[in-house]
Amino acid sequence: MNNVIKISIASFILVLASGFVLKAGQQSGSLSTGTYSDLVEVVPAPYVKALRNPLKGFTTRGIYDHPWATLAHTYIKWNEIENHESDSIDKIRQATDETWGDIASRNTKVIPRIYLHWSGNRKYWPADMTSDDYTSEQFQQRVVRLVERLGILWDTDPRVAFVELGIFGKWGEHHSPSPTDEMQKLVGEACVNAFKNKLVSVRHNWEEFQSQPFGEYWDSWAHYDQMWPHGNGIARLNSAEGRYLKNYVGGEVAYNWGNSDIQPGPSPTANVAKEIHRTFMINSIRWLHCTQLRWIENYDTSNEEARAGADLIQQAFGYRFILEKVAFSPSVTNGTLRVVLHIKNVGSAPFYYDWPLEVSLLDPNDRSVVWRQTFPETDIRDWLPGDGWTDPEWSHIGGWSQYKPDRNWMNGTPSWITPPETYKAAGDFKLTLPTGRYILALAVLDPAGHLPSLRFATRQYFKGGRHPIGIVAVNQGKGGSLPGDMVFDDLANDDSLHYLP
Repeated sequence: MNNVIKISIASFILVLASGFVLKAGQQSGSLSTGTYSDLVEVVPAPYVKALRNPLKGFTTRGIYDHPWATLAHTYIKWNEIENHESDSIDKIRQATDETWGDIASRNTKVIPRIYLHWSGNRKYWPADMTSDDYTSEQFQQRVVRLVERLGILWDTDPRVAFVELGIFGKWGEHHSPSPTDEMQKLVGEACVNAFKNKLVSVRHNWEEFQSQPFGEYWDSWAHYDQMWPHGNGIARLNSAEGRYLKNYVGGEVAYNWGNSDIQPGPSPTANVAKEIHRTFMINSIRWLHCTQLRWIENYDTSNEEARAGADLIQQAFGYRFILEKVAFSPSVTNGTLRVVLHIKNVGSAPFYYDWPLEVSLLDPNDRSVVWRQTFPETDIRDWLPGDGWTDPEWSHIGGWSQYKPDRNWMNGTPSWITPPETYKAAGDFKLTLPTGRYILALAVLDPAGHLPSLRFATRQYFKGGRHPIGIVAVNQGKGGSLPGDMVFDDLANDDSLHYLP
């Protein structure tokens, strides 16, 4: 007989008798199969606003506080970290430590890019190298050595989120000049060898560095004039080989050239506040499975429409994990706690690193952790978003742009061809705890310190990064849903999250 306890009106009396009732907004449900018995099942109340979650979203240009940003992009001049062949690796370490400071305490990580040329005559070549020489034997030796050193320092540095290859051309954008085929092979292989743990992106991943599965930084994101030659190039690569499944897509929005007033808009504030620009931006994020963007973050945070629009865009960026339902053992008398989660990623991209999913039991009085373990066979990188977002409508115009998109992206109601799936995480955990009642909680941990970091989109939240789910009674009594008067913390107001550098 299936003994699943359904937390519903029919079982309300049983739950009330145990001293626990559903909190307002908390729902109930049942498992679709009878595989699990003697489990309480709840649907956590949804959180409808954006989340300041790690490794996604609005990205600052430089390091400063921002309502949503957990990523900071940092440009690094080659000659400030190495100005002569005799400079040691310690010079790189010192320069980056000075720039990045205490970002771990802010739960922020960096996306660094090395560059040699900004614009005009602003060039930053080491003093013992020839400016604008991107192919000589000396350049080849030095660039490979630089990448090797960066790998030694950055590949295991928890402050580094992703690495942009940079180096070639203006702003490290791989144009003026573009890297030759030989340099693409040489430096691409050097990056693959140097970075085993960090994802690396390039400027034109659909046509350059083709021997490596690099990510993409599009530095005129959703620009009206580049939507076909650049945006559609990224879309084709994603469609052909699922590149976004292997590596992240991001970059920078640009407001200062061509037809940017048409899209993405004349300014960051207009981009997030005005529906015509915001809708276009959200559709482009879905279309290309975008994880992060900068410059757009420079909107007027005192503008009410901009704040509301930014919330919607932040929700579209990257991943957004919904706890559809959770089933668990309400009473543990044989030492085994079973927990089953159903999760859906309603964002635009996967989460790209193997961060552990934790289950814990908390003291109901002070919420301290008395026991915790991680799900041994769960890889949150497998929780994928939908695929095949509706393309914009294209009109042929010729010239270098070839096609222009519908400026409204309003061809019907855009949607996924393949909607996001529901994923299951299940585990059996041995308990050795004193008799009592405990709060069951979930969290996703940053491996840097194994501290809670990534949050689910549910209102059931305690400051510090854990989501309370229900009550587990160990050795005697009955557990069940959370007390109806339990007070949760607002995820948006929690500034305590951090990791260890």
